Amino acid sequence: MQLPREVIVGKNTLNRIPEVTRRLNLNSGTALIIAGEKSHEIAGKAVHALLEQTGIIVDTLLVENATNKDIQTIEQHIKTTKPRVIFAVGGGAKIDAAKLTSANQHTPFISIPTTLSHDGIASPLASIKGTNKPYSIMAQAPLAIIADTNIIAQAPWRSIISGCGDVIAKFTAVKDWQLAHAEKNEYYGEYAASLALMSTKLLIQNAELIQPNNEEGLRILLEALVSCGVAMSIAGSSRPCSGSEHLFSHALDMLHCPHAMHGEQCGVGSILTAYLHRANWQQIRETLKQVGAPTTAQELGAKNEDIITALEMAATIRPERYTILHKLRLSREACEKVARATEVIN
Repeated sequence: MQLPREVIVGKNTLNRIPEVTRRLNLNSGTALIIAGEKSHEIAGKAVHALLEQTGIIVDTLLVENATNKDIQTIEQHIKTTKPRVIFAVGGGAKIDAAKLTSANQHTPFISIPTTLSHDGIASPLASIKGTNKPYSIMAQAPLAIIADTNIIAQAPWRSIISGCGDVIAKFTAVKDWQLAHAEKNEYYGEYAASLALMSTKLLIQNAELIQPNNEEGLRILLEALVSCGVAMSIAGSSRPCSGSEHLFSHALDMLHCPHAMHGEQCGVGSILTAYLHRANWQQIRETLKQVGAPTTAQELGAKNEDIITALEMAATIRPERYTILHKLRLSREACEKVARATEVIN
């Protein structure tokens, strides 16, 4: 079980980097910052300056995505420079790239998110593009998370909406985990599941606070995403946070249609799969609407046929991960019926 040693959330928390490195006994030797061009400008330069103040020798590597090629480039850099710690500064792709390469090279990493588009900021799993697995793979949890709400508030609002969709999706992920336990005797962790569900409930109860220039709403989302990451660390897998709704999102990604953000797709997937679980899908839809997240194919930028096809093929992506989609094995006609009943398509 890997858990972050430090989680610091709030305004101007970036300034606490020297303090955190001292507490973690990382205030000597070398550090590597992995960032993108934008995140380097927004926060990476400040992280670099703050680390240099402590006497650490700092190196920066700019990457664009988290592809196999990017992973190989970063790993070669780590092998050559041998940093004591890696700082991941950016959104999901940069953090995922740092997460996997640091795990492969047995180096701790610290997560410094600049956006809140999904729960990867705190989870031990990484999503890498260009592999034969469209879903996340096990890497390592961050040693610490330093989330500065002043910096995160500068991100496009759509990324916040995506993060909300990813948190709300935990409702159906836990339903699927419970189903797999009941019907396939799969391990089920009550504590990890409760932590993921608590994040969903907290967001639903405070949906009206999720709006621009509201720091309280931002903190609620941030803490919910961190809790989801911790839930996965406790479970030792993505089970408490990724179920049939994520398979639907992965299926959409595999189709040649305009892709929405990951959390946006998972939110719509959760509407569809909550309906299949005979759960309160209406509440999920209303909460998504309240925070401004997509609830229809049109709002996702997808065609009706894309939604139907994605729902039909979702169960084939991870045959070993039993969900409501594996139990029901929906026909194309049934998929269309579900999508129309929930008004995802019209």
